[in-house]
This record gives sequence, C-alpha cells and structure tokens, in this order.
Amino acid sequence: MTRLDEVLAFNQQFVENQEYEQYRTSKFPNKKLVVLSCMDTRLSDLLPRAMNLKNGDAKFIKNAGAVVSHPFGSIMRSIVVAVYDLGADEIWVIGHHGCGMSSIDPEETIKKMTKRGISRNTIDTLENAGVNFNAWLQRIESIPDSVRESVRMIRNHPLMPKSLRVHGLVIDPETGKLDVVVNGYNPE
Repeated sequence: MTRLDEVLAFNQQFVENQEYEQYRTSKFPNKKLVVLSCMDTRLSDLLPRAMNLKNGDAKFIKNAGAVVSHPFGSIMRSIVVAVYDLGADEIWVIGHHGCGMSSIDPEETIKKMTKRGISRNTIDTLENAGVNFNAWLQRIESIPDSVRESVRMIRNHPLMPKSLRVHGLVIDPETGKLDVVVNGYNPE
C-alpha cells in the first residue's frame, strides 16, 4: 500500500466517523494572529501548543527558515490577505534553534539536485538567466538576526498598516520555550 493509499483509507474513516467536527471553525483567526514559522516537522504540533493556540486561533504560514525573502513574494501576499481580508492584527515571526537553513550549503544542494536528475545544463541555464542559487538558498547565519530582518521587512512594508504589531521570537524545538527577539508592542 502506498502512502497515498494509506492516507486516503484513513481519510475515508475520518470523514465517515465525523471526526472533523472537533476542528470546525471559520476562516477568520479567532485570536487575530498570523504565525510565520519554519516548516521544521518538530514544530507542527509543538509550536501551537507552546503558544496555547487551538485550531482556528491563528493563520499559520510556513517556509524554510521562517524567512520573508521578498517584499512581494508569496509570504508577504499571504500576510497582506490575512491582515486585510481575514482580520489579523498581529504577526508573529518565529524562528527556531537548530534550523536546517543555518547549515544549508547551496553547492551541496545543487549536487543533490543533479543526483536526482536535474541536469547541470538546466542549472547553468538558470544561472545564466539570473538565478543566483547562493542568494536563493542562502544560509541563515544567525536565527535571531534572521527573525529581526523578517520582522523589519513586514513592519516597514508599504502595504502594512502602522497599527500592525509584529513580533519576533525563537523557539527551542526540544522544549517549546519561546524567547522574544522583537516585542511588537515596544518596537525597537
């Protein structure tokens, strides 16, 4: 049985047993929060529990490193929609200790791409077209500094209201302990 078959079999029972009832909520975040965090698997259940968030309390946006890398990329688009169309009034950027983005090596990642069938010609074509793999796959040198930079980008974005509170934190993926890097109620 494939993973897809396993998931679909479980899902059929989930729906038939109406287990979805406990998760019913609206599309509007109850606590009016947006949480931008890393996609690290250790944070999937730990982070909401460490923040006392239940299903429906917040909008969760996840990517590698909890980084806002472009002012008009998909992360900022999601934040804009959450603020203006879904009623969010606080953004929490949460990085974590031991993030894989702090040890990434773009050259090694490119080697892994070629081992998985991406031709060197494709990589060269993209580089010649202006893709800078070192910048695109940039290593995070300091988690707190990376969190500060994402907070700064959100806070100073031309489409964000000045009343928006943007916080920056770092979580320990082993214990769930949160450390404040930027307190959005008392901006630096």
